[in-house]
Amino acid sequence: MSDPLIRACDHYVVLEPAGAERLLTAAETLDWLVAQLEALEAVPADLASLPDAPSRAQRLLETACELEWEPGVSVQWFAVRLDPPGSGD
Repeated sequence: MSDPLIRACDHYVVLEPAGAERLLTAAETLDWLVAQLEALEAVPADLASLPDAPSRAQRLLETACELEWEPGVSVQWFAVRLDPPGSGD
């Protein structure tokens, strides 16, 4: 289930099997997810009804935190808040 607070976060930590963790903006994370989806041989069944990679990436960003590349190998992303709520007021 998607938490509405997550959609208010502007940054994500991205974890790839062969790389170090990276901190990306929400827009960069969406672009990263598009690239991950386009690299897959087959679209995950729960995303197949969506028309294109950007739509699928948006759905993943809103509802998940992991995408399996192959059995046992996944990429992950987690929403993070860099500033405490209300600190920018």
